[in-house]
Amino acid sequence: MAAEKDMPDAAPPPDPSLSRTAAPDTANSSSTPSQTIHIGTRKSLLARVQADEVVRHLKAAWPQHNFEVHAMSTTGDNNQSTALHKFNEKALWTQELEVLLQSGELDLIVHCLKDMPTQLPKDLVIGGITKREDPRDALVIKPSLAGKYRTLAELPAGSVVGTSSLRRIAQCKRFYPHLKFTDVRGNLGTRLAKLDDPQSEYSAIILAFAGLNRLGMGERITQHLSKLSGGDERVKELVHAIGDERTTREGLAERQLMRTLEGGCSVPIGVETEWVSRKGLHDTGVGIGVKPAEEYHKLTGIAETDLGDEEGKESEAMELTDELIMRAIVISLDGTDAAEVEARRRITSRQEADEFGFEVAKQLVAKGADKILEKIQLDRGIIQDQGNA
Repeated sequence: MAAEKDMPDAAPPPDPSLSRTAAPDTANSSSTPSQTIHIGTRKSLLARVQADEVVRHLKAAWPQHNFEVHAMSTTGDNNQSTALHKFNEKALWTQELEVLLQSGELDLIVHCLKDMPTQLPKDLVIGGITKREDPRDALVIKPSLAGKYRTLAELPAGSVVGTSSLRRIAQCKRFYPHLKFTDVRGNLGTRLAKLDDPQSEYSAIILAFAGLNRLGMGERITQHLSKLSGGDERVKELVHAIGDERTTREGLAERQLMRTLEGGCSVPIGVETEWVSRKGLHDTGVGIGVKPAEEYHKLTGIAETDLGDEEGKESEAMELTDELIMRAIVISLDGTDAAEVEARRRITSRQEADEFGFEVAKQLVAKGADKILEKIQLDRGIIQDQGNA
């Protein structure tokens, strides 16, 4: 995901999107003179790997340009002791880079989509979203226990499982009440080191599959658990050439749901989307429109799937329809209360993706999601007042 700065005299497209809805088939590498594009990212190894991946795509699309990556630490990087849900800021991983983007020192910045605040500064827009990696969570077991256990369900009662995600903690408490879930901070390498320490309390940690895979650490997985500137046409064209339209529409729908519920990475909201395959459409025979979809899938939280379930996905991807399924859940911090929705709708534009996310958010509110989130905000305010006393 890349962001760019909005030019003052330009009318920005609907946030977060580009002014055009489809990427060109090929980038024009001959009509534009050579330029140096300055790209910002965080200093962590994973952030650098992701930025380098974007640079590779940009070089392939625009070989005449030079791309320089500039890395810096952010608030979230500098404070490694406070649990993420105790921060009041919603731009933990982006604010310092956004300042440089707004000042013109950077042309674009690269972030994980999950780290982007749902409300961007008015002069910034999302310029492109590259093809989505596997979005699932992944379980990593302590090496000394890996021979005995492979899944959360197998771990003995009272085992400590670390994660930096409030959403993961809330989901896991709901479905694995026999385990103890605690916060673990640090970059990916630091968290793995904490797990592998024979003296640490952790029996396992939950991480993003995509991060482990990008750093070549996929073998550690024992279980798969289920800013651009609107008016800067130069940078928008660069990033647009490497965007994936289906993934962009997925991201827009998910972000609209999060924005409607006023949720970021510090509240227990889970959402995922997937396109309906043509085979699935024929099997179900259900018409188009926003509606409950329990007959297609049952939202059960974190899925226990076999590592080989990716087989055949490439061929199936060629048969995807324009119908999108969204599954979303809001869970109380103790895991006892939850509001969950699954719906599907035909999505043929970015605007329709935005509308879909908003409609699903309204369904969650109707099922009590607003009351769960209000209770979390109240508890957080009490904790902050006590800290300031």
